[in-house]
Amino acid sequence: MLKWSKANAKTERLNESCWAIAKHLDGGRKVYSLDLLSGHSCPFAHQCFSKAVEVDGKRKIKDGPNTEFRCFSASQEVQYTNTYNLRKHNFDTLKQHSDDWPLMYLELWKSIPPDAGIVRIHVAGDFFNENYLRAWIQLAMANSDILFYAYTKSLKYWDSLRNEIPENLVLTASYGGRDDWMIEHFDFRSAKVVYSEAEAAELGLIIDHDDSHAANPSWRDEDFALLIHGTQPAGSDAAVALKELKGKGSYNRNKTLTSEGKMV
Repeated sequence: MLKWSKANAKTERLNESCWAIAKHLDGGRKVYSLDLLSGHSCPFAHQCFSKAVEVDGKRKIKDGPNTEFRCFSASQEVQYTNTYNLRKHNFDTLKQHSDDWPLMYLELWKSIPPDAGIVRIHVAGDFFNENYLRAWIQLAMANSDILFYAYTKSLKYWDSLRNEIPENLVLTASYGGRDDWMIEHFDFRSAKVVYSEAEAAELGLIIDHDDSHAANPSWRDEDFALLIHGTQPAGSDAAVALKELKGKGSYNRNKTLTSEGKMV
């Protein structure tokens, strides 16, 4: 049986968002995610490619040759054994059916929490093949009262199945993958990791601090930015930017987001 995770500090704030999102949490329904091993399940990761690997009985982080900023969830999997085990269990359970989307759909369908109102597909992980994305599409179609959303670099699979995606499944193309050219070419809604609020402003992008942009069906055509986060390689540009952002209090959960994407 797949193991679902309850909302983290970021996604639990969705109940404070606009009606288009918050209505899915009426009646005590909750936010959940279904997570896989970072990197191992991300076939198109490039600039953010990182994964937890076993070396002499210990887990260590392994970055890719083109990694510019480290995947925050891969760092979690190195640090927390329970997190690593849960995500590995889910990935192993699903990939054994990788050639059979109905069986993957069945695994998702029989395990989804009965009080789910919003599902973030993958706080960690990505759509590792087209069959797996198809299984999620079928789950969303079978649960039209639940809002599903996901970031993805598996743009080839999205394009292949784009005409089958229901209204309650909101996808965001995540820059930093091997097929970034597809984002503009196919006009996918996108998110870009930035190193400062100023960079987001220069790009004309609002910063999404709480997944309210990623999850909102009404904004499925609106691009946005994400602040660099997680544990970054020492001495890297990402690590320097992260330190500056923390010093300015940019990650203070008690701050609110203005329409310009600034924290006040």
